[in-house]
Amino acid sequence: MEEYVKLGLIGRNISYSFSKTFFEEKFSALKLANLSYSIFDLKEISEVEEIFNIENLRGFNVTIPYKEQILPFLNEISPEAEKIGAVNTVLIKNGKKTGYNTDAFGFEDTLLSHKNSKQKSALVLGNGGAAKAVKFILEKHGISYQSVFRTGDVNFENLPEEQVKNHLIIIQCTPVGTFPNVSDCVEFPFEALSAEHLVIDLIYNPAQTEFLKKAAAQKATTVNGENMLKKQAEKAWEIWNI
Repeated sequence: MEEYVKLGLIGRNISYSFSKTFFEEKFSALKLANLSYSIFDLKEISEVEEIFNIENLRGFNVTIPYKEQILPFLNEISPEAEKIGAVNTVLIKNGKKTGYNTDAFGFEDTLLSHKNSKQKSALVLGNGGAAKAVKFILEKHGISYQSVFRTGDVNFENLPEEQVKNHLIIIQCTPVGTFPNVSDCVEFPFEALSAEHLVIDLIYNPAQTEFLKKAAAQKATTVNGENMLKKQAEKAWEIWNI
């Protein structure tokens, strides 16, 4: 790597982010005193132009709400990110800005670590960049799914219990319930859940969202987003070290 290298995270209202601590601990463990990781809290995606001008910037992670909005600002995107339609990692090398999606890698690891052979179809709650990565992995593994989002034909307010009973994987991809709004929860017919269900919430802060608490009360297996977060961060680290 270069003599001094800067990395970071862009998003909006992201002071809670785990990424800075994660990477600073990695730098320390690897005795890499020439690296820094900064939080870039942007009000609008256009402000990323200023970030690109930072000297010695090797790349950055991208989080809500810019995983899709970042696309026009890049020179190139990886085939996987192009299929997904969202980017969460940017590499800047020789003046070229390339977008990747490591969310898919992180979600795949989480899904395959927890699903069983009976869990063959999913409900994907949300329609943002993270949901796109989730759908990409479901398709890769031949798992059928139905999308549920605020303005869809099937939405949070009219989701039938029968559909929940027929889809044994539930993936919560919205930011609802993220710190500091920990008491918030998307509308969902939790009573239709059972011990046969796997419920994954991509949120990692708090470790147990209201959504997961309500799912656990119905005996469902519940998983938060911490493993996905760590796996996608490790993949981003590999990309920056190209």
